[in-house]
Amino acid sequence: MDPNWLRWSRRIHALAQNGLTYTEGAFDRERYVELNTIAAEMMAAYGDTTPERVLGLWDGEIGYATPKVDVRAAVFSDGRVLLVRERADGRWSLPGGWADVGDSPRECVEREVLEEAGLTVRATHLAAVHDGSRNGHPPGPYSVYKLLFVCELQGGVATTSIETDEVGFFAEAELPPLSVGRITSAQIALCFQHARDPGLRTGFD
Repeated sequence: MDPNWLRWSRRIHALAQNGLTYTEGAFDRERYVELNTIAAEMMAAYGDTTPERVLGLWDGEIGYATPKVDVRAAVFSDGRVLLVRERADGRWSLPGGWADVGDSPRECVEREVLEEAGLTVRATHLAAVHDGSRNGHPPGPYSVYKLLFVCELQGGVATTSIETDEVGFFAEAELPPLSVGRITSAQIALCFQHARDPGLRTGFD
């Protein structure tokens, strides 16, 4: 679980955002803006950053506050899983990223593999829906749901992208250093289980 200070600050921010969305009173609006500032100050104090940077991350958030959706593709070939190395931190992850408005989850995850690894795939089933705060990921400013898909390799040529600088397939016991903000070894192990037994039920928090 995320630390209490992070969960509290995210909840306060969500309450403030919801209030700003629906309030019609100027007095209430001032109070919700103040609550949002307090949430940012709390997160900055414990998160080694500045309130301004936190508020900048939240500026684009409008409407009722809901978790962000992150899709990840577990693509298997000869008993190995596809990983891409992220330019952002030099560590490895399942291909994926934020879901895009207007696309289905399947379309999002299949496109992410094509864009990040140059490979065409077909998502065959959903292995898990995880709460990002409950599965070993480092603390972050957003509430995130992670959708882990098992995918079938169909074609293409492995290539890098503006986000990735290496592409490879790895055995379960030979995983490279992972970008744990994006994926954990336990989640990859779960995807291996689903690849070996497609009849497993989708796991969820």
